[in-house]
Amino acid sequence: MNLNRRTFTGGLLAAGCLSTRPAFAADKLLYLFPTIPTLPAFAPFQVAKAKGFFAAENLDVTFQAAKGGVDGAKQVGAGNADLAGGIGDTSIILRPNGIPVRAVALLGGRALHQLIVRKDAGIRTFANLKGKKLGVVSYQDTSFYNLLGVLASVGLDKSAADIQAVGPTGITALMASGNLHAIVGAPEWAVTLENNAVEIETYQIDSAFPAMAQAILTSDATIKARPDLVRRFVSAVLKGVAAVAANPQDGAATYLKEIGRPDSELPSIAKILNFYAQKVYPASNGIPLGQFDPARVAKVQEFYLANGLIEKTTPVADLFTNQFVGG
Repeated sequence: MNLNRRTFTGGLLAAGCLSTRPAFAADKLLYLFPTIPTLPAFAPFQVAKAKGFFAAENLDVTFQAAKGGVDGAKQVGAGNADLAGGIGDTSIILRPNGIPVRAVALLGGRALHQLIVRKDAGIRTFANLKGKKLGVVSYQDTSFYNLLGVLASVGLDKSAADIQAVGPTGITALMASGNLHAIVGAPEWAVTLENNAVEIETYQIDSAFPAMAQAILTSDATIKARPDLVRRFVSAVLKGVAAVAANPQDGAATYLKEIGRPDSELPSIAKILNFYAQKVYPASNGIPLGQFDPARVAKVQEFYLANGLIEKTTPVADLFTNQFVGG
C-alpha cells in the first residue's frame, strides 16, 4: 500500500489578501477497523467525525476495513497504516511474534464481549456452562479466549463444554434456533436476539476474567515519529466515546445520519449504544477512560501463556502506553 501520510502542506489562502495568516492542511491519517467501519461498535468514531472532533484536532481521517483486528495491527506494524482498532489483548498476541505494535487507548473500562445466554438454557452461573453448546467467532478470536477465562474461573477447561466456532455470520440465528445455548459476543448481538423475540440474559465476562474493551493500536515507529498525531487522534476518539456514553440516544441519531442510515433504525441503535454506555464504557477500578491498568494487562497475559495462547510473554510496559490519554 503506497500511502503518503507523512507530509503536510501550508501556505497563503488562495482567495485571501497578502496579509492573511497562512492556513495549513489537516494532517492525513489512515485508521483500520477490524471490519466494516459503519458497524454500531464503532459508533464513537463516526460521532467524533460528525461532531467535528477530528477537524478540531486538525486531522483528515480516512477509515478503512482490515481483515480482523490482528490483520489491522499487522498492517500498522508494517507501516501501511497509522493506527488500527483491536481489543485490549491484541498486542499481547502480536508482540511475541515480532509485530512492533502497542495499544494507546482503551475504549471502555469493562469488557467488550458479553456472555449471552438463552433464558431457557438453565444457565444461571458460569458453572452452569458445563455441558452446554457455546458459540464463538473462531478459535483464534478474543471471544474464545474470554470464554476460556470464564470457564477457568469455575475450574472448567474447554473440554467441559461443546464450544463451536461458527463465524460471525449466522451466530445469532443459531442461538435463536436453539442450536446454541450461549454465545460470547458484542452487545449488538444481544440486541439482535432481543429484537427477534429471543429471551436472553447477559453476563459481564470481566466479573470472572479481566477481559478488555476495544483498543486503539499503533506502531512503535509512529509513537516515536509522530506522537502528537497519535495524541490528537486518541483525544478525538475518546471525546466520541464520552459523547455516546453521556447521551446514547443523541449518539445513535448522530451515528445514523453520519453513515446515511434511516431514522427507522434509531430505536435499535439507541438500545445498542445504551448497552455500551452501561456495560462497556464505564470506568473500572477508578482507571480513567482510555487508560490501561497494568495489573489487568499482566493477568490476561499470564492466562494466555498458561493456556498456550502465546508462547512467551512480553514486558507489560511494551504492550501499551497511557502517555496519550489525559494530561
